[in-house]
Amino acid sequence: MTDQVSYEVTLEDLAALMKRTAGVSVDPDQFARQADAGFDTFGLDSLGLLGIVAELEKRYGLSMPPDAERCKSPAEFLALINSALTTGV
Repeated sequence: MTDQVSYEVTLEDLAALMKRTAGVSVDPDQFARQADAGFDTFGLDSLGLLGIVAELEKRYGLSMPPDAERCKSPAEFLALINSALTTGV
């Protein structure tokens, strides 16, 4: 039997990635309350999101879905990324 490792990126992980890769700090409580708001609400642009995608690809050794960098909100992004990490695609 093979042990399958499960990964999940949380809002807290995403907030840390936003700070590290794009220099964007977000209040964790506000971030959680507004997870469906656009990334622009938090000051993150498409280049910043692209940097986060690249960091996740490096961290997990998987290509992220091509639509990941076009996600409009943290909730949409996490749903897509976590689905990819669960299926390994």
